[in-house]
Parts: sequence; structure tokens; C-alpha cells
Amino acid sequence: MKHILSRRAARGLIALSAVAVLLTGCAADPLAEQYREGSNKGYIAGDGSITEIAVAERGDPVEFEGVIETGEAITSDDYLGEVLVVNFWYASCAPCRSEADDLQSLNAQFEGAGASFLGVNVRDQAPNALAFNETYSITYPSVLDVLDGGMQLAFSGSIPPNAVPTTLVLDADGRVAARILGAIPEASILETLITATIAEES
Repeated sequence: MKHILSRRAARGLIALSAVAVLLTGCAADPLAEQYREGSNKGYIAGDGSITEIAVAERGDPVEFEGVIETGEAITSDDYLGEVLVVNFWYASCAPCRSEADDLQSLNAQFEGAGASFLGVNVRDQAPNALAFNETYSITYPSVLDVLDGGMQLAFSGSIPPNAVPTTLVLDADGRVAARILGAIPEASILETLITATIAEES
């Protein structure tokens, strides 16, 4: 008798496979080395390196959908027409906690000024995510990606978020314009990336 996976289970397996490939596919990749070393620090740390993509070299718009910590469904269409900053995180990740204040400050700065922020929580359920929001006064939403990894999978084909935290800046068409792999080195760096991407539309 054939066993048929539910759509959610199948998506989950695909996402796990994609993440495994990202983290283990290249022996010289320092992120893959961290994953294999089993240091038990609880996260794969990036080095804060920045990748910028010229407008002419950006791939297709990234299409995504998910459910945020309050239970509301969101999709990529909700953010088209403005710059979107996507931050991959989870509550017990030390670098995620250290950059939380800067992310919230920038979110407040750009609210109504051409850019929105969206978190992607890769590990927690809603209660932990909401508690984090309260502790750090976070006002922007986060997709809960722990069940099926759909958000991680959606971005894996362009410029993958293969460390936690990772911050992506999407242009107004939904294409990845920049990536910071690891905690943001300085708030001013992310501010500059956001401002430059907003300016492309003028």
C-alpha cells in the first residue's frame, strides 16, 4: 500500500532537505563547518558579511506566504511596491537578541517612509515569539516558520539565509537586493542598504 504524505508534511520534508543542502553542500563553507562541528551553541553564526546585488543582476521576485505570531496570514503581495527587510531569527539565538534593538529602531525610522520589516522565526512557536516581542518592544510581525520551513525554502533559490540571524533587503519588486549574513555589524550599515534600495524607485 502506498503512503501519501500530506501537503504540509511534504513541504516540510522539502524544506528540511533544502536547508541540509545549504548547510552541508560545500566542504569549504565555514557555515557548513559550524553545523558539522556540533558546538551546541544553538545557532549557525554568520560573520556579518554583506552582499549587494546590482539591479540588473537580481533574480525573480521572491514569492512567499505564511502565518505570523498573531495567527494572521500574510503573503509577498502584501509588501509589493515598497522595500521589505526580512530578518531570520529565533528567541534563544544570542546574536538575534543583540541586534533586536537596532532592528526595531530602524523599523520605526522607516515606517511610512518606504520600507517595512518582517521577521521569520525559524524555531519558536507563537508564545515564545510574542514574549520576545514584548521583551524587546518589537512592533513588526514575524512569520512562524518552524512547522514547514516555507519561508526559508522560498528564499533558498535566490540568496539563501543560511545562517541565523540573516537579514535580507528586498526591492519594491520583491527581489533580493542585499543580504547581511549574521548579526548586522552596525545599524547604520543596514540603514544605508535600505535607503539605497528605496532610492532606486525615485
